[in-house]
Amino acid sequence: MNKILVFTATYNESENIKELISEIFSLNKKIDLLVVDDNSPDKTYEIVEKISQENKNIILKKREGKLGLNTAHIFGYEYAIVNNYEKLITMDADLSHEPKEIPKIIDLLNDNSFVIGSRYIPGGKNDMTKFRLLLSILGNKFIKVFLNSKGTEFTSSFRGFNLKKLKNFHFNQVESKGYSFFMETVIRINRMGHKSYEIPIHFRNREFGVSKIPKVEILRTLSNVFKLFLKKNHK
Repeated sequence: MNKILVFTATYNESENIKELISEIFSLNKKIDLLVVDDNSPDKTYEIVEKISQENKNIILKKREGKLGLNTAHIFGYEYAIVNNYEKLITMDADLSHEPKEIPKIIDLLNDNSFVIGSRYIPGGKNDMTKFRLLLSILGNKFIKVFLNSKGTEFTSSFRGFNLKKLKNFHFNQVESKGYSFFMETVIRINRMGHKSYEIPIHFRNREFGVSKIPKVEILRTLSNVFKLFLKKNHK
C-alpha cells in the first residue's frame, strides 16, 4: 500500500491553517496530514484538533513550546518511518506553498528519491521583493557554486521524500539547526547520489501572520555552508 504523509510545522498560524487543511484534502488523494505545533500562543493547535475530530486523517502533535523548526521536521520524518509511510511531503503552513502541487510531487517520487519545489527554474515564481528576494537568489546561487552541488533550490521546504529509496538517509543526520537545516538536507542527499528532481513552484508571500525567520539565520546559514565545504574537502 502506497501510504503518503504530508507534514507541516505550525507556530501562530491560526489565520492560515484551516484553509491549508481544506486545500490539501480537496485534492482527493488518500493522504494523511501530520501537524506539529509548538504550543502556539494564538492556539493554532485548537483549530487543528477541532478539524481532526471530523477528519481522522489528521494527526496533531502539540509540543510544550517553541523547540525549533528542525526538530519538528526530524519528528515528522521519524513519524513517517515508524508508521510505514512510503512518501513524505513537507511544506510550510503559511500558504506560501500551493497544495495543488502535491500530486505532482507524489507522482515524481515513483522514480525519484527526492523532489523539491524550485522558485528558480523555468516556470517557477517568487513573490518575495527587494532585499529578501535578492538575498534568496544570491544565497541559493552561492550555495550551489560554493558547495558544487546540482540544482537551483536549497532553501525551500516544499519537498518530497521517497522513504523506501532513502534507506541510508535520515533527518537526524543533519547537523545544522534552524533554517540552515533545509540547505544541509539537500546537500547531504545530493552527496549520497540519490536521484533528485526539481519542479517549478510559485512561492507566495503570506497574507496573514508574520514571518518566523530571524535575521541571525543569514549568518548561521553562511557559517554552515563553510562547515559543509570544509567537511567535503577534508575527507
